[in-house]
Amino acid sequence: MAGHVVFIHGLWIHSAAWEPWLDLFSSAGYQAAAPGWPGDGDTVAQTREAPERVAGFGVQDLTNHYAEYIAGLPESPVVVGHSFGGLIAQKLLAAGLARSAVAIDPAPVKGVRALPFAQIRSGFPVLRSKKNAGRSVMLTHRQFRYGFGNAISQAESDRLYERWAIPGPGRPIFELTAAKKDPASPALVDLDDSDRGPLLILGGLRDHTVPEIVARQAAALYKPGTNTEYRPVPGRGHSLVFDRGWREVAETVLEWVRRQDRAQLR
Repeated sequence: MAGHVVFIHGLWIHSAAWEPWLDLFSSAGYQAAAPGWPGDGDTVAQTREAPERVAGFGVQDLTNHYAEYIAGLPESPVVVGHSFGGLIAQKLLAAGLARSAVAIDPAPVKGVRALPFAQIRSGFPVLRSKKNAGRSVMLTHRQFRYGFGNAISQAESDRLYERWAIPGPGRPIFELTAAKKDPASPALVDLDDSDRGPLLILGGLRDHTVPEIVARQAAALYKPGTNTEYRPVPGRGHSLVFDRGWREVAETVLEWVRRQDRAQLR
C-alpha cells in the first residue's frame, strides 16, 4: 500500500462529496478516508435534520478533531483539504502530523491581506448576524450558486446543492474576520516551511468564496518557500473538487502526491 490519505471537506459540504476521490486514490494503492467534521451526520440528510449538532465548532476544534483521527493511524498521512479543510490541512502539516498536504482553495491563513468583495459577499449569510457565531447556517440555492457554483451551469449548481450541501457552523468565518487583530487567532499557521513536509496550494481562478489572490498570497507567505508550491486552476470556482470537472483536479493532486512520496523514499 502507498500509505494513508485523509480528505477534509470545507464549510457547507458533506464529506461524502469526496467519494470519487476516495475511489481514485484507493485504486492507486492509497488507504483513503474522508471523516466528517464534528457533529456531521453519516449522510447529507442526517446532517440537515440535526443542524444544531454542527453549531459552535471553530477552526481549532476542527483541527483537534482531525489530529485525533490521525493519531489513530499507523503512520503520518497525506492530508488533502478543500476550503476550510485546506486551512486545517496546513495547520496539521505545520504541526508535524502529516507527511505532506494539499490545500485546495483554502480559507486564508493569518497574514493574508487580500479581502475581495466576492469573499465578503460569500460570507455574508453568516456575517449578517453576530448570533450566527454560535449557530449553524445553511445556504440557500442562490447563495450556493454565488459562492460555489458560479463557474458551472445553474442546473449543475442546483444538483450539487441538493446532493452535497449541509448546514455548517458560523464560528469559523467570524474567526477569520477577527484574525488580523487576534494574536492567538486559530488561523495562525507556522509559515516556516524549511522543516516540514511539502505543501501544494491550488487556487481556482473563478472562485468567489476563496478568490484566487487569497490562495496565492497564502502560498507567498511561506518562507523560505522552497517546500511550498502554488498552482492556479483556470476556469474553476469553489465547487472544483466535486463538480463534473473534479477528476482533472483530483488527478493533478494524485500525481503531485505520488511524486512527493517517491521523493521522500529516496
